[in-house]
Amino acid sequence: MVALGSLAQLIRSKNAGPWMLTVDIMFPSADIYEHVVASRVISADEMSRIFGVPVSEIEIFEYAPANAFKISFPRKVPNGHPLDRDLFGGQQFAPLVDLEVPEPG
Repeated sequence: MVALGSLAQLIRSKNAGPWMLTVDIMFPSADIYEHVVASRVISADEMSRIFGVPVSEIEIFEYAPANAFKISFPRKVPNGHPLDRDLFGGQQFAPLVDLEVPEPG
């Protein structure tokens, strides 16, 4: 197994309005992107487990022309709420860095 962070060129998160977060995962080549797609490790079930959001509220978009995934889900508290610990949503990607992916063949 290998960490997603070692395969990806970029993993980032950000606000998608005051109620949603989005995570972008971009890969340096189509081969690596296609390997991760085929592994199915980026799934609604896994994102639900990692981010604590119901499966039904997770949207995953695979975008082959950019070798990228976009994952969107609701924030636990709205942006700017007194309990919001990440105003810009820029730290939410962190659990994905160590997500295990089967080694590329």
